[in-house]
Amino acid sequence: MTGTTIDSEAWRQHAGLNRLQSVALLLFMAAFLGLLGWLIWGGAGVLWLLFVGAVAVMMNPGLSPRWVMRMYGAQRIDRAAAPGLLSAVAALAQRAGLAVAPALYYVPSRMLNAFAVGEPERSAVALTDGLLRQLDDRELIGVLAHEISHIRSNDLWVMGLADMFSRATSLLSLLGQFLLLVNLPLMLLSAQTVSWWLILLLIVAPSFASLAQLALSRTREYDADLNAVALTGDPDGLARALLRIERVQGGWMERVFLPGKRVPEPSLLRTHPETGDRVDRLMALKSAGPAHGVGRLLDDDYRGAFPGRHVRRSPRWHVTGLWH
Repeated sequence: MTGTTIDSEAWRQHAGLNRLQSVALLLFMAAFLGLLGWLIWGGAGVLWLLFVGAVAVMMNPGLSPRWVMRMYGAQRIDRAAAPGLLSAVAALAQRAGLAVAPALYYVPSRMLNAFAVGEPERSAVALTDGLLRQLDDRELIGVLAHEISHIRSNDLWVMGLADMFSRATSLLSLLGQFLLLVNLPLMLLSAQTVSWWLILLLIVAPSFASLAQLALSRTREYDADLNAVALTGDPDGLARALLRIERVQGGWMERVFLPGKRVPEPSLLRTHPETGDRVDRLMALKSAGPAHGVGRLLDDDYRGAFPGRHVRRSPRWHVTGLWH
């Protein structure tokens, strides 16, 4: 498998911008939460929020990768079934500087999907049957590198922190609205006025927090794309994988839910960036220099690793609340 020379300067610029955006979004969410606490309880409320938040961050345990995989009905892939695939994961994990390679799981679903769970010391990557059968070697390596990049950057912890900020903001918003409703008669009797700006902020606070969380998710996806290319030296492989997944997966979903019509989703409401934008960023990393080899990480064994498990049923909703 051959690679492409990477424009290191472009990579550094993109990576620096992504980190800056991530930090800014997390600070915005924390500051917005602190503002709500100050408006409801004053300075003491901000101090309490800081204390509770610090304790929650320190004590926030990640979900067990094995437990999450069990929810998807996933089965662990052992070396006897797909030695080349496991070797590829080990090589990418070593390049990423992970002390322990992620466990690899097989999800019996036609959907083209891959996801990572856990933290750098204890993690897992899941690949669906549809993904294994549809992608070629370079595309699959790109997807694996993308997921391992999420693990290396501890994105699951970062997004968990953002989710905690978002949930806390929603809870404070509801509490503030409740306190206003309870105290409104007393305020009216005592001729006190209530700031309509405070009421408006309490109403829109959850929406602002959710939009910031979505923006952070998109930023982390961009960062995982860049780091995946740094691991493989092959932006074309990941770009082809993204386009193929959108073409196959999008076509199936649209035929089921939007036959003959595509409704564009507002960019503010996407958890993932547009595929075209991701591909453009990947292509911007290619330089005009000579290509360099990244080594053959995959054998052809993984395609026949599950010959008796070719999933033909359509994806469906499960009692766990997951769709696969």
